[in-house]
Amino acid sequence: MRYLKTKLVIGLVILLILSGLALASMTVAQPTHDRGPDLPSPLCDSLEVQSGNRLAFRVYAVGVQIYRWNGNNWDFVEPVATLFADPNHHVKVGTHYGGPTWESITGSKVIASRQASCSPDPTAIPWLLLQSVSTDGSGIFSSVTYIQRVNTKGGIAPTAPGSSIGAVAEVPYAAEYYFYRARN
Repeated sequence: MRYLKTKLVIGLVILLILSGLALASMTVAQPTHDRGPDLPSPLCDSLEVQSGNRLAFRVYAVGVQIYRWNGNNWDFVEPVATLFADPNHHVKVGTHYGGPTWESITGSKVIASRQASCSPDPTAIPWLLLQSVSTDGSGIFSSVTYIQRVNTKGGIAPTAPGSSIGAVAEVPYAAEYYFYRARN
């Protein structure tokens, strides 16, 4: 009986290890079409990516938007988020932080600048269109031309004043980021 229990435990450990390896080897979820997200028209028409670019992949972000109280208002400082390949946040593919910058776990990164925004949900940070300013390294972010932030939840600045000048608020948010590359 003890022999069977030991074999069962060893089998379960091997199964867990193999499952972990399978998850770790997954890549960023690839889109099944060349289009980006469905944008609410006409409110968010300004977020359309220029022709000549194609959707490369999307990631799911969970993190915080950081704000600092200046005595009169909350100033935006930066985002800090973890990027995942799947909507259930199982496979980490990178991070998102000030710049704004997206960096993969393998080291490639893209820095972008805001081009347009729309606010389909007043309880969440705006949806954005960003254009790549620079890329670094080889990997998923190496050839990115445009980024769309959509389907945002939370992240808006607090409505109550800060307790003192310089007070910091970290407001939870979630979003989807769509990444584009030049069509070849």
